[in-house]
Amino acid sequence: MTSLDELPLRDDLRGLTPYGAPQAPLPVALNVNENAHPVPEAVIEDILADVAVALDGVNRYPDREFTGLREALADYLGHGLAADQIWAGNGSNEVLQHLMQAFAGPGRTAFGFAPTYSMYPLITQGTGATWVAGTREDDYRITPEDAAAQVAAADPDVVLLCSPNNPTGTPLGLDVVEAVHDAARGIIVVDEAYQEFAPKDAASALTLLPGRPRLAVSRTMSKAFAFAGARVGYLAADPALIDALRLVRLPYHLSALTQAAATAALRNSRTMLRMVDEIVEQRDRISATLEALGYAPHPSWSNFVLFGGVDDPKHVWQELYDRGVLIRDVGIPGHLRVTAGTEAETTAFLEALASIGSAS
Repeated sequence: MTSLDELPLRDDLRGLTPYGAPQAPLPVALNVNENAHPVPEAVIEDILADVAVALDGVNRYPDREFTGLREALADYLGHGLAADQIWAGNGSNEVLQHLMQAFAGPGRTAFGFAPTYSMYPLITQGTGATWVAGTREDDYRITPEDAAAQVAAADPDVVLLCSPNNPTGTPLGLDVVEAVHDAARGIIVVDEAYQEFAPKDAASALTLLPGRPRLAVSRTMSKAFAFAGARVGYLAADPALIDALRLVRLPYHLSALTQAAATAALRNSRTMLRMVDEIVEQRDRISATLEALGYAPHPSWSNFVLFGGVDDPKHVWQELYDRGVLIRDVGIPGHLRVTAGTEAETTAFLEALASIGSAS
């Protein structure tokens, strides 16, 4: 059997490992920040009706510009956005890949403040660019002054700002985004995959788009919309930046079925987002109980909680696994991360963790 080492793989890809969050058929899976709530039945029926219409013409290529979906996304985001300021792809990772293909690539660099989303370095390296990791404060926050200084010193072609940050849940102030934008010459991407779980009065980087053609704000339907299996991500930016992404996308990259399903889901956004409040309630319950158990949960504006004070993360992870609960070891010493699930799933996690008794 041929091994990977025997193939003429690109030199810069040798030694890398693919993204690989554990997948296991356990009763309680809280490791990849999915929305544990199913799509409401009434919304499913509406989506199926639109998909059926799309199937009737599936022998033809889909709308290459996914016009209807872009209009629906612009309407959902608000902030005076128009369809020509919207882009979408098969998950936000593909949207980020389009950005990296257009503005990074061989001989260029991408920068982010570590620890952050583990796919950023992989997407960067996959497009032939070099990943440069900055640093955060001990509580994982970033000050505008330090952020600007690090970006100016690194002089990257692309800056990726995760807000709220994954895997820490840390919020990112708009003053940091502005400082980074002013210090950088390249593209600034604010990844707001978890924005719907932030406090309702939390400002979005979408408010910073006017007059900043180098700024893009990405979102996903995987989390708040419970649409992880549908693979729909999107961004908002200046129309000129959107035009740049057309240069690297594959033809007809969004299927007619994807466009139909996503558009129907957006039409039902109020119903779809009702579950967000319950997820936030369980997130806060997790944080409070973790603290009572002697752990150190970090403040989170997302649908997950990173917690420290774990003597032996690998041991605790395995003990939880053996009890039917799957969470995530993100590689931060003394820490583990858990997704806020349903009330029953949250209870199962907290009871399992309490039975281990391994807080520092």
